[in-house]
Amino acid sequence: MRLRLGKKYGHLVHGLNCACHSPEALSLFQRVDKGLSRRSVLRGIAATLAAPALGVASPSFAQPAPKPILLKNVRIFDGRSAQLIDGKSILIEGARIAALPAQDDTVSDAEIIDCGGRTIMPGMIDAHWHTMLAGISQVTAMTAQVPYVHLVAAEEAERTVMRGFTSVRDAGGPSFSVKRAIDESRIPGPRIYPCGAMVSQTSGHGDFRPLYELPRSPQTNLSHAEEAGISAIADGVPEVLRRVREQLMLGASQIKIMAGGGVASAYDPLDSLQFTEEEIRMAVTAAEDWGTYVCAHVYTSNGIKRALAGGVRSIEHGQLADEEAARQMADMGAWWSIQPFLADEDSNMYPNPLQREQQKLIAEGTVRAVELGKKFDVKMALGTDILFNPQATASQGKQLTKFARWYDNADVLRMLTSGNADLLAMSGPRNPYSGKLGVVEADAFADLLLLDGNPLENIDLIADPETSMKLIIKDGRIQKNALGA
Repeated sequence: MRLRLGKKYGHLVHGLNCACHSPEALSLFQRVDKGLSRRSVLRGIAATLAAPALGVASPSFAQPAPKPILLKNVRIFDGRSAQLIDGKSILIEGARIAALPAQDDTVSDAEIIDCGGRTIMPGMIDAHWHTMLAGISQVTAMTAQVPYVHLVAAEEAERTVMRGFTSVRDAGGPSFSVKRAIDESRIPGPRIYPCGAMVSQTSGHGDFRPLYELPRSPQTNLSHAEEAGISAIADGVPEVLRRVREQLMLGASQIKIMAGGGVASAYDPLDSLQFTEEEIRMAVTAAEDWGTYVCAHVYTSNGIKRALAGGVRSIEHGQLADEEAARQMADMGAWWSIQPFLADEDSNMYPNPLQREQQKLIAEGTVRAVELGKKFDVKMALGTDILFNPQATASQGKQLTKFARWYDNADVLRMLTSGNADLLAMSGPRNPYSGKLGVVEADAFADLLLLDGNPLENIDLIADPETSMKLIIKDGRIQKNALGA
């Protein structure tokens, strides 16, 4: 028997004109299929990361020391003083520094490491790092499958800690999974303070869409960068509120917004203002509701002033600031997170002539910005912002030594340790690590670098970690020991 439907019920017949072939339905089916494929990939990654929990031998860096460690015959840069401390040892118990006993004191059952009179200092902190985006090209970031980006980032994370950077403030990108794997001692890497996706307006510095993807409609899929968690596009106060809350839900310790143009993106002019003051204020309100703060990518004076008026507490870059903008940062107690953008051999590479011209403008501004920061006593933080430049990641320490052109070696080292740690602590209750960073003192995290020389006299030691760093310790666990080499 064959059932026939009259005209009244003809719309129920499956065919090319039925509802399941509408653009809306096809878009929905595509999203569901993509979600299922992604979940299967993520399950595979999760199974791989879970191997140690299933009985596979853990790597040596993941093993806590079976007994206390006593570092003897050592000179100490404590992260604050411009003078080395002599006559003290360092006792490590678990992940913390337990005490600084006198040189001749003995500790029962401790493993003794003779440091041979070398200098020890706190692990360094990069205040503007991109865990997911430093070690890949921009083309790869925008076209590769997301699991590949994560695997490359995990590889680069190990290199980061082996360069002596035991903590980083991640200024944009989906670093939550890599952070978790590091914190669970599944892979080596630095402590990560993640911002999550960079929140950007349409046409802003975080809008990486090609022009053919415009305009967006309610049925449009998210762009690749948004799906990967690199950026989050938001227009208007309600959307900004939603996107910021999403990053907080994912585990952001602070929020990153794009408040002005930049060099890395192809479409937004360097001098453009991005987000209205109301939108910025909403991002700040959402972050403050969770006890943390907003940092803003911005170069120009007008952009800095708008960001500060909206409540932003950390200005990222700011090389085109004028005196008024610098004075406002100082008066409001905001941080100026600056990078050694000097258009030299270590700079991020851009093929576009206009981008290279913008780099030169910013390089001139870097010199002026550092001088303004010193003049108005702004709280300065140092970072590299190596971005889409895998050839440059090895120069991380070298790039930061360039600040010795304007500051004493001791001041540079202070900013890279206790100074940057003060900035990280602004995340308040969202701080993922409850302990003191950037100092060598009792109860601080045992993140330590043993150098074959005195960095207060020769700051280039931090630029050559392979040769100069004989011992790298993070969380009280030895990541590198070349004392016998």
